[in-house]
Amino acid sequence: MTAAGFESLLSQAGQLEAGKLPPVEQWNPPFCGDIAIRIARNGSWYHEGRPFQREALVRLLSSILKREGDEYFLVSPVEKMRIAVEDVPFIAVGMTEENPQDGGSPVLWFRTLTNDLVRLDAAHPLRVQTDPLTGEPRPYILVRGGMEARIHRPVFYELVERAREVLINGEPHLVIRSGDDEFDLGVV
Repeated sequence: MTAAGFESLLSQAGQLEAGKLPPVEQWNPPFCGDIAIRIARNGSWYHEGRPFQREALVRLLSSILKREGDEYFLVSPVEKMRIAVEDVPFIAVGMTEENPQDGGSPVLWFRTLTNDLVRLDAAHPLRVQTDPLTGEPRPYILVRGGMEARIHRPVFYELVERAREVLINGEPHLVIRSGDDEFDLGVV
């Protein structure tokens, strides 16, 4: 990363601490090449094969992550570098329920390893993919900019416990509600 790019990253750190994400969707800098950063399937970040030691740096880098097609890039206003992502860039490791004051249906919120908070709703849907080899469910939630978080297994078990069974096309499915939206967890 160039000095200008690094300076730009540092200037964004204050916004990140204030809870505002940088406007990466507005940045279209020139492609500068690949950088030896990899996000492993378990959500760990690596640089040149070594794990990142500073959680704050991972949070900062995740805030400037952008997806284009099936590729992921770290972007600043002046440069764009491709990184490797084994599955998805985020892991949802926590879930909480918010009860609206108006008496409506409870809303589910997910927290990622990088401290993103994501409301389960139509703009941030949940999908469940089945592993073709093991038959195990792999649940995901849309975080932002076309990027998803895989829902960690214990959190998925919490979802399953909250779900109710309904018939869809004559088959029993587990369905979870969040606010006014319902999401299919799969066949029972």
